[in-house]
Amino acid sequence: MTHDQILILAILACTVGMFLWGRWRHDMVAMGSLLACVLAGVLPAGDALAGFGHPAVITVACVLVMSRGLLTSGAVDVLTRHVLPKKAGPTLSLLALMGLGAVLSGFMNNVGAMALLMPVAIQLAQRLELTPGQVLMPLAFGTILGGMTTLIGTPPNLIVSGFRAQTGAGGFAMFDFTPIGLAVALAGVAFVALAGWRLVPARKQSGLDGFETGSYLTEARVLPDSMSVGKSLLELEKVLDEAGAQVVGLVRNEIRMTAPGLRRRVHAGDILVIEAEADALSGLLSSLGLKLEESVRPPVQDDDENPDSADLEKAGANKLPPDQRSAKTGQGLGAVVAQVEDEDKADDEPDGGKAETAGEIVLMELAVLPGSMLAGRSASDVLLRTRYGINMLALSRQGHSLRVRLRLLPIKPGDLLLMQGPPDAITGFAADNGCVPLAERELRIPNQRKAWLSVGIMTFSVGMAAFGLLPAAISFAMGVLASMALRTVPPRGVYEAIDWPVVVLLAALIPVAGAMQTTGTADLIARVLLENVAQGHAIVGLALILVVTMFLSDLMNNAATAAVMCPIALGTASALGVNPDSFLMAVAIGASCAFLTPIGHQNNTLILGPGGFRFGDYWRLGLPLEILVAAVSIPLLLLVWPL
Repeated sequence: MTHDQILILAILACTVGMFLWGRWRHDMVAMGSLLACVLAGVLPAGDALAGFGHPAVITVACVLVMSRGLLTSGAVDVLTRHVLPKKAGPTLSLLALMGLGAVLSGFMNNVGAMALLMPVAIQLAQRLELTPGQVLMPLAFGTILGGMTTLIGTPPNLIVSGFRAQTGAGGFAMFDFTPIGLAVALAGVAFVALAGWRLVPARKQSGLDGFETGSYLTEARVLPDSMSVGKSLLELEKVLDEAGAQVVGLVRNEIRMTAPGLRRRVHAGDILVIEAEADALSGLLSSLGLKLEESVRPPVQDDDENPDSADLEKAGANKLPPDQRSAKTGQGLGAVVAQVEDEDKADDEPDGGKAETAGEIVLMELAVLPGSMLAGRSASDVLLRTRYGINMLALSRQGHSLRVRLRLLPIKPGDLLLMQGPPDAITGFAADNGCVPLAERELRIPNQRKAWLSVGIMTFSVGMAAFGLLPAAISFAMGVLASMALRTVPPRGVYEAIDWPVVVLLAALIPVAGAMQTTGTADLIARVLLENVAQGHAIVGLALILVVTMFLSDLMNNAATAAVMCPIALGTASALGVNPDSFLMAVAIGASCAFLTPIGHQNNTLILGPGGFRFGDYWRLGLPLEILVAAVSIPLLLLVWPL
């Protein structure tokens, strides 16, 4: 064993130990490992930062950006509404939910797919009378399984492809992972949905409160081509009930009807006053063909300039006690939360609308402080549009009673306001009027045009890479540029969409893995494994690589596991004189199958609180699933990628 091999092994051991300890973030540990290799002299300083330009790193970042476009445009919400059954039992419902999660994970970031479907899973658990964990764990495992089906489905696949390219054989194609990955995903999803979910401990959730923030009151206009036109409110209630929402009023021809009869039919141009959870707003607007009233109301004048149509309703505001209408100076603070799409008309108006708002529209959730200057005043009184250039889309109030139009409703301390507009304008409004953010929230306003654009961009990028017309990194970089130009992802949201710790982790560990190869350390480890365990048998060596990778992935980041194991897999294949592709594919499968612990994959971590799980709960379903993965994948590896 040479001096350099001893040094790199020591650095690798410390790196794995730090990953397992969990005291520092993975990207910090990876960067420390990279710098240690440089300082120890096992990695030239000129090659240390080469990982940041690696195609796998670029592709991961680009996929994250385009995934954000699919989320914020509402494209996935439409798919969810049409795929998931409404009244099926646990088996069929879990099959549909896991299948949808697996399909989405094949073409977008699997953590994003998991986060998107978590509220759906919690609603499904309530309908099936299961604990949230009994639905969340199958969903998490389904999204992990789906990620292994394509090149872009999960970072380990991209890393494995990058190591193959470094051998001179070229990277794997988009669907080279599909034959084995799809078979493993189908087997895993079927097992969990048919029987495995019963192995999940039925624990009380500890984090469900994080999804309950009170109901909003909002006004939504019925569009001419809406599926709601001509239907009775009773028929619409079936859709509303599934989302825990209800119609509490209807406005027709500027006349407001409180508690309209359920047999009343909806006309185009009607305004429905809806009470709904914030997370349900996007799905409701999309499924019923509605648009938030404030996004279609002409901005040419505020209500104080048109008193005839609002005098009667404004009278309700004047009945408030004088102390509630007094103006007091309050402390303010604004915080930008989720990126959302700018309004359709801002893009379609000939003059471009307000130049300062184009492409820079966000949503903020603000809480009204005691002593706020807004107390007793309505959105029209404050001149939100003419003075600040922003909209109040919805309002949440405990014990509310909405008897006037939303824009005329007197605001009270403690109200939650959902505001739309340029971030600086909303921040200025909050500072001027004594408001603070309630919490960060991912809120999506569906936009059909941009949903189709985001799907088209993703399809184009995948197609160009799949048919070999362009390298994956170039194809997806073009997709990001198109997303910015067409504003399916606002330009200021591009960098926020990227999970930078993952990017740094990959970029730092790729040169470290290269140092393992150049110093001969990977070959040394491979020889030890072959001589002491596999004893020269290629099939045993293949199974060993798969199991060791799977075990490490349960204990540390899956991307880090792939970067560590790829050089070892290549060294093992070289020592045995067999096809290295089968060993690299074994690493890809093993790195993607982290089902035993909550720390092996981010999706497992996401469900820890909402599912009420303990650290030791995952192996009950995870262990049989990993055994199934090994049993299915090893014969397929020998068949599809023969030794």
